[in-house]
Amino acid sequence: MGKHRYLVALGSNMRHPRHGSPRGVLAAALKALDHGKYEVLAASPVIESAPLGPSRRRYANAVAIVRTRREPGEVLRKLHRIEHKFGRRRRGSAWGARVLDLDIVLWSKGAFHSDGSGDHGELVIPHPAFRERRFVLDPAARIAARWRDPLTNLTVGHLRARLTKPRVAPR
Repeated sequence: MGKHRYLVALGSNMRHPRHGSPRGVLAAALKALDHGKYEVLAASPVIESAPLGPSRRRYANAVAIVRTRREPGEVLRKLHRIEHKFGRRRRGSAWGARVLDLDIVLWSKGAFHSDGSGDHGELVIPHPAFRERRFVLDPAARIAARWRDPLTNLTVGHLRARLTKPRVAPR
C-alpha cells in the first residue's frame, strides 16, 4: 500500500488555555498533525475569515497537505482525536464557536464515501461544501492550486477563480 496525500482544512475561532489565539491553535494543530505516521508536506499561510452561521468570532483558517499510508476513515479518526485533545466536543451547534475544526477536503485517490456506520459518522471526500468556501480555497490555492477536484475535474485554482471573479450583472 502506497502513501496517500490529503488536503486538510484547519479552522479555529476560540482561544486555547495553552496555545493562545486561534493562530496559535492552528500552529499547534499542525505540529500534532506532523507526528508519527503522518507527515505535513506543506502548510498554507493562515488567513482570517468571517464566521458562517450565528458565531460572531472571526476564524483563523489554513490548509495542509498531509502524507500517510492511512486510509480515509483512519485519518478522520486521527483528526477527531486531535480536535478532542484541543477541547472540541461534537455536541451542540454545527455553526458555533470552536477551538479547532479539522476537515479532509481532498485526497490523492479521488472520491470517497463511507456509509456512516463507523464511530465517526459519514465521511465524504471531496468535502461537500469546499467549492463554495473561500476560507478553504484561498489558502488551498497557495499550496495546492493544481490539485483536481475528482468530481468536477477542475483544479483548486480554477475553483477559487470561479468564486473570486467579478460577476457581470445581466442587462
